[in-house]
Amino acid sequence: MMKFSAYGGLHGGILMRIAYIDAFSGISGDMLLGALVDAGVPLALLQRTTRALGLDAELEAKRVERNGIAATKLDVIVAGVKDAPLDVKHEHTHADGSTHTHSHSHDESHSHEHHAHEHGSHTHEGEHRGLREIRAIIDRAPISASAKTIALRAFQLLGEAEAKIHNKPIEEIHFHEVGSVDAIVDIVCAAVAVDHLHIERWVCSPLNVGGGTVECAHGTLPVPAPATLELLKGAPIYSCGVKKELLTPTGAALVRALISEFGSMPAMSVTSTGYGAGAREFAGMPNLARITIGEADETDTNPATDAPQDRVTVIEANLDDMSPQVFGYVMERLLEAGVLDVFGTPAQMKKNRPGVVLTVLAKPEDAERLSAIIFAETTTIGLRMRQESRITLAREHVAVATPWGEVRIKVASLGGKVMNYAPEFEDCRRIAATHDVPLKTVMQEAIRSYLPETVNHG
Repeated sequence: MMKFSAYGGLHGGILMRIAYIDAFSGISGDMLLGALVDAGVPLALLQRTTRALGLDAELEAKRVERNGIAATKLDVIVAGVKDAPLDVKHEHTHADGSTHTHSHSHDESHSHEHHAHEHGSHTHEGEHRGLREIRAIIDRAPISASAKTIALRAFQLLGEAEAKIHNKPIEEIHFHEVGSVDAIVDIVCAAVAVDHLHIERWVCSPLNVGGGTVECAHGTLPVPAPATLELLKGAPIYSCGVKKELLTPTGAALVRALISEFGSMPAMSVTSTGYGAGAREFAGMPNLARITIGEADETDTNPATDAPQDRVTVIEANLDDMSPQVFGYVMERLLEAGVLDVFGTPAQMKKNRPGVVLTVLAKPEDAERLSAIIFAETTTIGLRMRQESRITLAREHVAVATPWGEVRIKVASLGGKVMNYAPEFEDCRRIAATHDVPLKTVMQEAIRSYLPETVNHG
């Protein structure tokens, strides 16, 4: 099969779009967003998205240099005011509704985040938002279902991390900096930018978290902050020795919402690159996040097995308030809609309610359409979505004769060698019912008929 690349040229096989994030200087929401714009996402699209959120915000971009490297710096203007990256005390609102101060000392900490500062008498309204309020903002936003899924997942992950740290139900968690207007804009616009690029595989480098400490009402705490560290479970992290906070909660939440793979840059043909700038400059280290976008032939084989390897989108939802009868219907609807696979896993949900985890495997290009079906047919208000590699054996059907009729045998092979074989269940069931023969007898006879053919012709 030949496919034409949007970036020029004919290629053999099916092309897969890959994005690689270099977080050599940490990452924040605005840095990732700047890198995405620098890599080719239209700024006008994100400015329209920002205005459509109805938060009295605008998105501003400018070209800057960090240690001599040109990059895009994005700022969110809220009610006509742009926050400056000052080393001042920030107020945080937590689960009990109280506030405490979180000091970044000039020498020991650093944040890329657009924090909510007081400028004279000005403060941003609505900074103390809970997950319910943020979900409502995203739900009514005029963006695609897949972009909503990414944004909602980022906030859900952050809410779960904060809930664990403070030992509170997630519904009682109220965000301050990450619930402020500029952070909401960063996350929603990043989700829209990602959706625009149609990336099928996201990979990230190990994450540079920085170092030093932060002072807050809980005492002196090391970088990364507790919620950030909770988000980083399972991800490779390190510190380059810089005594600054390089990885922010928003950056960590977006990385975990997007990334299922960490490691070195995968093999690909590079089509574009982008650099997003942080607010400050460091001696000897550019304060940048870099994204590299490219293409690879997804029909390439896995070197360990020589089996064809491709990418699938995994869509998941936790369901604890839906009838089992409806769940069965949802599975049928999804199968009719063309999913690669769908299944349910029993799980114990919050408040000790029994539930089920719905898991769907889909082609990346079908993910948005299938997500819309899940939202329409189930009670879920959020989906988890990730890209994963899949290795599949070559499959074919071989017809064999039995005393009662023909049965198809599904044969799976690797490099021409048969690895698995099984009679088609529906063929065997039909014959068993028609001829009043035990089903297991039909299946055994079909296998017996297939095996001599394999010996004689193999």
